[in-house]
Amino acid sequence: MGACLATLVLGALILPPSFRLTAASDVIQCLLLFSGTLSFLPRALRSRGRLRIFWSLISTGIGLWFLYQFVWIYYEIYLRTHVPDMCAGDVILFLHIVPLMAALALRPHAPEDVYGARLRHLDFALLIVWWGYLYILFVFPWQYIVVNVEPYANNLNSLYLIEKLAFLGALVMAWFGSRSGWKNFYANLCGAYLTYSISSHLANWAISRHVYYSGSLYDIPLAASMAWVTLAGLFIKGCEAKPGVRSIATSRGVWLARVGMIAAFSLPLFAAWALMDTAIPPLIRSFRVIATLAAALLMGLMVFIRQRLLDRELLRLLAHSRESFANLKRLQTQITESEKLASVGQLVGGAAHELNNPITALLGYSDLLLNSALTPSQQELAAEISQNARRTRSLVASLLSFAKHRPAAMTTVDLNSLLRTAVKLSQPQSSGMKIDLHMELPQGLLPVQGDSNQLLQVFVKIIDDALQAIHQRGDHTLTVTAERNGHLAIINIYDTATVSAREENELAREYGSNDSGLGLTACRGILGQHQGRIRWKNDDSGTAIGIELPLTNPAPEKSTEPALSWQPQPSA
Repeated sequence: MGACLATLVLGALILPPSFRLTAASDVIQCLLLFSGTLSFLPRALRSRGRLRIFWSLISTGIGLWFLYQFVWIYYEIYLRTHVPDMCAGDVILFLHIVPLMAALALRPHAPEDVYGARLRHLDFALLIVWWGYLYILFVFPWQYIVVNVEPYANNLNSLYLIEKLAFLGALVMAWFGSRSGWKNFYANLCGAYLTYSISSHLANWAISRHVYYSGSLYDIPLAASMAWVTLAGLFIKGCEAKPGVRSIATSRGVWLARVGMIAAFSLPLFAAWALMDTAIPPLIRSFRVIATLAAALLMGLMVFIRQRLLDRELLRLLAHSRESFANLKRLQTQITESEKLASVGQLVGGAAHELNNPITALLGYSDLLLNSALTPSQQELAAEISQNARRTRSLVASLLSFAKHRPAAMTTVDLNSLLRTAVKLSQPQSSGMKIDLHMELPQGLLPVQGDSNQLLQVFVKIIDDALQAIHQRGDHTLTVTAERNGHLAIINIYDTATVSAREENELAREYGSNDSGLGLTACRGILGQHQGRIRWKNDDSGTAIGIELPLTNPAPEKSTEPALSWQPQPSA
């Protein structure tokens, strides 16, 4: 590469304008651009994702530049003539910067955003169509409609200068917005294209003064910029895709969309200018109006497709936001429930420790009474006291286990037996309130895995709450039922009366997600450990509180015997 530049410098300084100088200059520049194209291709083949697209676009842009230089070889070496003032290959040189702009818009040095790949591609397409439209509007008419070299050259040079300035501005932004290896690469590419922009402007100035020839001193900075591009491709270090969390939106995506929309809305202005410019020939004026209408139709269709894709993207983001909000609410509910259970556990733990001492005393005194000389009725009452004291101690132990968040001792228990015991323990309260307590249980067992003491505590608590509720409403009947429903055992505790709207709100507050009862919180925690739940309903048939627990054998054989209906006798 250094030898090529040295040869070019020596030829420009020593050799007079000749075919050999022209051939040497064109071939050296063509080799430099060819090596520049090849320097980026291996990275495009080795990379993945948007990094592969980035290097492919860079290679395409340099490749188009090489193709334009090959056009010069065709004219000056093969045909041995000067490149025409209005060359059809000028459009290749003009368009070679467009893939480079598209590559910079990918921003591989930054974390990828969720702007939408298809939306970004449409934005690129809008800009590409816009640059092509500008070339057709300003340059094409003077080349094919009304042939005129001077306006053709002026418009081409001015438009190409604007394009190069826009590309250099994008390069500077990428340079300041990157780090390490990417910063060095963008700096080298910016320096190479700044040198090229200055040298091409000087070459155009020399052409206008008729002092330029291939291989002259004006070609030395031009060849230096080509060599600089090759060096930038050969000595790339640390240019890898930057990982990171994909953001939902970026200002770059918004501005890219705005630039595309500005390009689309500029078409009516160009159409108005074309109609009012009476200094140009009518054929060019008509051609510009037709070209503007065609570009407006094409870009309008692209804007419509982009809007459709944007609507889909917004709907997807809206659904994602709703799902995230629902997950956040569930997490907040779980945290609140955990905090409530923790507070309940601390309170229950302290109360259970305080209850242990009097319960121990009750057990001791009841055992002394049983060993004393008592009448049979007194012996029965003492045995009842001892039984209830031991049950209370078992319930306190369950409360301590719940407070310390220890897993319950799971064994196979029969819900029918537990329900009979719970109803029997609630019988004194129901008799005092003059409430008939009915129970309907299925034949056979309702086996579940659980802690019998904790489940009994839940049943007694809910039955007692139900007795209090129907006593306040003046009702006199409470029914407890149990049944199989697939893999679940369902216990219903209901009365035939319906509740008012105010009472329904209170039930919803107690048994719903916003639980305010301390005992019901403990019950819900116990049922949660048993993979069960509590619910309520109020309809025309009455009010029911239901408990669902998974059975250990969810698919037993159905019994042909009728369900038992049992009503406990009032206590004496």
